[in-house]
Amino acid sequence: MIGRIPVLDIRPLIDCGRRPAKAVVGETFQVSATVFREGHELVGANVVLRDPSGRSGPWTPMRELVPGTDRWGADVTPTTEGHWTYTVEAWSDPVATWRRHAGVKVPAGADTALVLEEGARLHERAAAGVPKSDGREAVLRAVDALRDGRRPAAARLAAALAPDVVAALDRHPLRELVTASRALPLRVERERALFGSWYELFPRSEGAVVEEGRRPVSGTFRTAAERLPAIAAMGFDVVYLPPVHPIGTTCRKGPNNALTAGPHDVGVPWAIGSAAGGHDAVHPDLGTLADFDHFVARARALRMEVALDFALQCSPDHPWVTAHPEWFHHRADGSIAYAENPPKKYQDIYPLAFDADFPGIVRETERVLRFWMGRGVRIFRVDNPHTKPVVFWEKVIGDINRTDPDVIFLAEAFTRPAMMHTLAAIGFQQSYTYFTWRNTKRELTDYLRELTGEAASYMRPNFFVNTPDILPALLQEGGRPAFEARAVLAATLSPSWGVYAGYELCENTPLRPGSEEYLDSEKYQLRPRDWAAAEREGRTIAPLITLLNRVRRRHPSLRRLRGLHFHHADNDAVIVYSRRASGPRGDCVLTVVNLDPHHTQESTVSLDMPELGLDWDESFPVRDELTGETYHWGRDNYVRLDPGREPAPAHVLSLRPSSPIGGSPTT
Repeated sequence: MIGRIPVLDIRPLIDCGRRPAKAVVGETFQVSATVFREGHELVGANVVLRDPSGRSGPWTPMRELVPGTDRWGADVTPTTEGHWTYTVEAWSDPVATWRRHAGVKVPAGADTALVLEEGARLHERAAAGVPKSDGREAVLRAVDALRDGRRPAAARLAAALAPDVVAALDRHPLRELVTASRALPLRVERERALFGSWYELFPRSEGAVVEEGRRPVSGTFRTAAERLPAIAAMGFDVVYLPPVHPIGTTCRKGPNNALTAGPHDVGVPWAIGSAAGGHDAVHPDLGTLADFDHFVARARALRMEVALDFALQCSPDHPWVTAHPEWFHHRADGSIAYAENPPKKYQDIYPLAFDADFPGIVRETERVLRFWMGRGVRIFRVDNPHTKPVVFWEKVIGDINRTDPDVIFLAEAFTRPAMMHTLAAIGFQQSYTYFTWRNTKRELTDYLRELTGEAASYMRPNFFVNTPDILPALLQEGGRPAFEARAVLAATLSPSWGVYAGYELCENTPLRPGSEEYLDSEKYQLRPRDWAAAEREGRTIAPLITLLNRVRRRHPSLRRLRGLHFHHADNDAVIVYSRRASGPRGDCVLTVVNLDPHHTQESTVSLDMPELGLDWDESFPVRDELTGETYHWGRDNYVRLDPGREPAPAHVLSLRPSSPIGGSPTT
């Protein structure tokens, strides 16, 4: 049933209010609603946040976002983790209605005495709700002035419209016919659910020894831990490990996805399970669980978290295949069906069938997750969640987060939008995205507007620039400038971004023309890298990555998903966007990127100044966070970006608004 004052179309609203909107501690987001009433009386509205204990904070006044639309909104900021609610209250505003009527009638001399007395009574009632310390005396003075027949009518009205009176009643309005919406759920999580820089590495390659004609020697958790200081020095927050479990031998894949493996081929980490154990064991070549614990502790000492791949699938040698044959699909000939994603075939992997023993698979999944949580893992990158029932993840993530709300799940689901959005809505804290394949200005602009719009209330992107499976064509063809530009884009467009080891070396050789697979992919073999030689020879963009992560930590606007705005550039090869923190002159970063890795591009950049918190005619200093140079910019600015520009074909500009300084804005 509709309320006395209609409150309609509240946003954010996830699944008709059955699921919570998402935020992290300190994240500001907008609550909006359509509010109106019959007749000509004016209305007001506010948002009430209630924290996990049920306490309501100071209510936040809403404003009409565009006059005449009846669409109201307000920015709110939750301050602690947990399950919150938000409610919109709408009400008739008799004081505002009186001001409008009095502003017409008093100057016209219509019912002047009556109008002023009505105003006095309203302000007298309103004063009772204004604290003595917060403007009550000002409102009572307005009451006296409205009733002072010795003064001209215009002066009596002006006393009621004095700034101190208006401000006091804005803070403590006289509300009539208050109508509250239903309380809507809000889940507030730790900041890592939204913001972080991820680095993916294969422990078996770090410290590995591969020599022609000799049996290769795998790296271990201990040798991989020696790489952690360098990763931390680049500014990464999360070290993500592919599966570290025993690998099956049946149908093991060889180098470059060969169907037949040699006696010394190491196999694919996602083909989990052998006689040495399953999902709760580590590969013997990597060391022991104590060695894993050492790796986690070393990362923690360097202020990094370890994210572990959780791939709910098995090799034919996994203990589950014998213990729980009902968990798998059986073909007409009695064999178990291996995984396929035509034209790709994964003969070394069995997917699970969930419907024969759904409760049993849930119990075992949660047991495995809690096993690794007990060893210090609080982030899981979930492999191919879209190939499992959505209700399964809703159950598992819900159960885990009820007892351990700090645990984060990243959905690796490059699939149809409906599935990706639904996985986010039912519990996944982060999501892989299509960023890897969005290259043109139009593609990036359209996609980021989608991600930072209403979807931002439940779906948090993680922009990986590459993965062991994905070497995009742009990186294959664009060389180092493409790697630099994509790093700048990922690091400044999304609060979470990631790289797979080797990105800093600009590794870009595909398996074959037209393929997104790497030649000699690390998925199938050991790939030790000589990091020291690459640094000596200048074959690394690690300094740029380090700089980008430093800039991200320095600027609050880059740690949030919302607040993104695209500006005009008269060249389609140049993209310009800003990120701005809440507040009239909050932290703001303006990024300009040359999307063409082969040619120098020039453009006039025309800024939407109010979106930067600036007046249209202001001139202001900007500091390029990549080079340290300072420029004077204004509404229109010339830029020239060369693919060979160091450290990247881009500007990442921090704004330092000040009084107009004049002069011609150029770079």
